[in-house]
Amino acid sequence: MAENAIHAEIPDRYRYAVIPHIMVDDAAAAIDFYQRAFGAREDFRLDAPGGRVLHAEISIGPSVLMLGDASVDEAEAASFASPRALRGGTSVTLHVFVPDVDSLAERAAAAGAEILQPPKDMFHGDRTVILRDPSGHLWVFLTHVEDVPEEELRRRMAAAG
Repeated sequence: MAENAIHAEIPDRYRYAVIPHIMVDDAAAAIDFYQRAFGAREDFRLDAPGGRVLHAEISIGPSVLMLGDASVDEAEAASFASPRALRGGTSVTLHVFVPDVDSLAERAAAAGAEILQPPKDMFHGDRTVILRDPSGHLWVFLTHVEDVPEEELRRRMAAAG
């Protein structure tokens, strides 16, 4: 490798995570929503011809999310489908830890998110809100409030039903 071509095989930004890559029907609108609702920062955007977003990356706190516009051709080929193309279904839920889940839930609801479970303390030691964004993706935001030993976690889970 040439001296001036030294690079990290895995960029620091992606070193410790599986990076979700979601597809939506209007990526520009989704990015705007994520900025207003979750305080996301747009880090990168590659626009495709015709105003669509080929690829974008946003950050919510230290978490990175990739997204782009789905196309009808891709959806018909059963790849890169948006939740709408799946008749509103999704097989993925995105989990993000944040410093204050209650304020995020308020901001997200004001921006148009559907709150499926209001913020509440859960048996696993995290205060949690579950919501659906306008694109149809499910999100779980959590604020860690307590370390729960495994034995206690199992007891609480059984008690919760």
